[in-house]
Amino acid sequence: MTGFTPTAHPYRDLDVIDAHGPRTNQAVIGTLAAVAVLTGAWWIAPLLALQLLLGLTLGRRWCLPCLGYFELIQPRFGEGPLEDSRPPRFANKIGAGCLTAATVFFLAGMPAAGWVLTGLVAALALLAAVTGFCTGCWIHRLIHGECEVCDVPAAAR
Repeated sequence: MTGFTPTAHPYRDLDVIDAHGPRTNQAVIGTLAAVAVLTGAWWIAPLLALQLLLGLTLGRRWCLPCLGYFELIQPRFGEGPLEDSRPPRFANKIGAGCLTAATVFFLAGMPAAGWVLTGLVAALALLAAVTGFCTGCWIHRLIHGECEVCDVPAAAR
């Protein structure tokens, strides 16, 4: 798309996100976590945890899958529907927590627990990427309520 300008700026309008951005992140995280489980490369879990933590603390410009989506994919295919950014952010916090805990288990000599958590992240992230059902987003909506918190703010529609 030549001359494409998104409705919501990916790095400044942080209350909303193009719905395809989190799906891309889920696909990357899920695939790499699955590769870790299938190959026994436990060191991938801490790298994924670090990647999620960097994006959560420093912003979308530090999230490599987000950068890939916003800089390479979105300009070519256009902006997807906007959604509230809080549920996917909450899901990322859960993923970061699970992968951090997995790392601790790996380092503490309890690899079975590490693999369970890494496999859980892989399964749930790939489920979300493929079907659009995000367990972390669903939990966020259960806690905060669907209409009150999770609707896209009117200014961004």
